[in-house]
Amino acid sequence: MSDQRMNSAHAIVVMGVSGCGKSSVGEKLAGALRLAFVEGDALHPASNVEKMSKGIPLTDEDRMPWLDLIGQRMKASLEKGEGIIVSCSALKRIYRDRLRVAAGGNLFFVYLEGSKALLTRRMGERKGHFMPVSLLESQLATLEVPTGEPGVVTVDIDDTIDGIAATALNGLSTLGVMA
Repeated sequence: MSDQRMNSAHAIVVMGVSGCGKSSVGEKLAGALRLAFVEGDALHPASNVEKMSKGIPLTDEDRMPWLDLIGQRMKASLEKGEGIIVSCSALKRIYRDRLRVAAGGNLFFVYLEGSKALLTRRMGERKGHFMPVSLLESQLATLEVPTGEPGVVTVDIDDTIDGIAATALNGLSTLGVMA
């Protein structure tokens, strides 16, 4: 199985709660691996963005169509023999399993993990993002840490973006994701 994954296109989801650096790290990984990058937040329907902008947490029902769209993007890329990196919170195991099914199993996750204090500071420093700091608490409560799940690399975010990306690349290489 690992030989097949090493020799085929792969999808990578950079995951974690808001403020962990999914987009920045995803872009760095995409550059290093020469893969397309998709900003998962850009795929949210307007109704989801509006809810989050008002500080209202999303429900599973809100997230499923969004996750399906991300899954479709990954599947289409993989069917063309092209790898892809997507930023997506993927907070619950059922969300990650849904994405795994959509991608046909050839999916890896980079879980960006950090302390609440660090995440709060980073969210406060962001400009022009629809997600208010007030929703961090609900995201942390929703988060099911992916420890022990297949194809997951966990990276501590208490580092520079370059350092986080380098650690993620190192972890991905041990799983058979080749540059």
